[in-house]
Amino acid sequence: MNNTNSDIPIFEKKNVIVTGGSGFIGSHLCERLLREAKVICIDDLSHSNIRNVEHLLQYPDFEFINYDVSKPIDLDHFEELDKFRVKYQGVQEIYHLACPTSKKNFEDLKLQSLWANSRAMLSTLDLAVKYRAKYVFTSSSVVYGPADSADQLMTESHKGIVDHLSPRACYDEGKRFAETCVATYNQVHNIDAKIARVFTTYGPRMKLRDGLVVPDFIVSALEGKPLEIYGDGSATESFCYVTDLIDGLVRLMHSGPKTKIINIGTEQMLSAKELAERIIDMTGSSSEIAYQGELAHLTKKGMPDIAVAKEQLGWLPLVRLEDGLKKTIDFTIANKEAMLFQ
Repeated sequence: MNNTNSDIPIFEKKNVIVTGGSGFIGSHLCERLLREAKVICIDDLSHSNIRNVEHLLQYPDFEFINYDVSKPIDLDHFEELDKFRVKYQGVQEIYHLACPTSKKNFEDLKLQSLWANSRAMLSTLDLAVKYRAKYVFTSSSVVYGPADSADQLMTESHKGIVDHLSPRACYDEGKRFAETCVATYNQVHNIDAKIARVFTTYGPRMKLRDGLVVPDFIVSALEGKPLEIYGDGSATESFCYVTDLIDGLVRLMHSGPKTKIINIGTEQMLSAKELAERIIDMTGSSSEIAYQGELAHLTKKGMPDIAVAKEQLGWLPLVRLEDGLKKTIDFTIANKEAMLFQ
């Protein structure tokens, strides 16, 4: 298909693909996009749960495809997409989120991380070339490497250093290679492909007992168990509520072709000890904090510089930490039993 996007007739709403769409962030993105688009959620459910998008299956503008995007993607093979007239209208936007992020099962997911940051990049970018679709890739702040200090500002121009042979290089160096894929396809195929460097994000639907600090702290507090902190608790990171992240991703997709790389996160840094204390207080828990040895694969994180996002996207994180934590705690209380068996 050699047509430009503007040459392709849009019959009603634009068609948008979200890979990893039944994951934590992906499900919130699918939910948001249904306001304006027909949404094709592609996920093989290997690291996510269909429960996250069950409430969306009732909508005619939403379609779930069980497929591994590290394989070549031919949308013509999916008859369920006939209702979206993909053969005639094509696809206007692609959000590529699919990638394992589990810290708990990191050792078991190395090859999957490698494939997500290589094969899946090529298959989704090839799809963007075929349909001349706009493309947003959710990269990670890990591309900056370890911060020199807790208050180090990470700007988009910062050239980080990552150990490309480390036990977690499949993810950290993988994200850097994935960004190279985006840049190369921009240069060679002249597509409008963008990179969102995502800092720590939290909110409802995060996996429980998966090594993610916010949900793990909440569950431990609700159960009256110790909140385990690795190290001395002084390491800080920023926490962005999921709806703020989604707003940033959508704004990035809607931006012009000159906008290529954007940090998305909050400028408020919080230590693990401070976060644990807040969650204990908000849940009325009797839990205590238990300090464990430092984990080898944890990276010291810096503070996101979001000046470019403010200037080019008009984006700011709006949800206060207290409000975001309350929403996450309330969701966890209501869904904890079901979520523990995901």
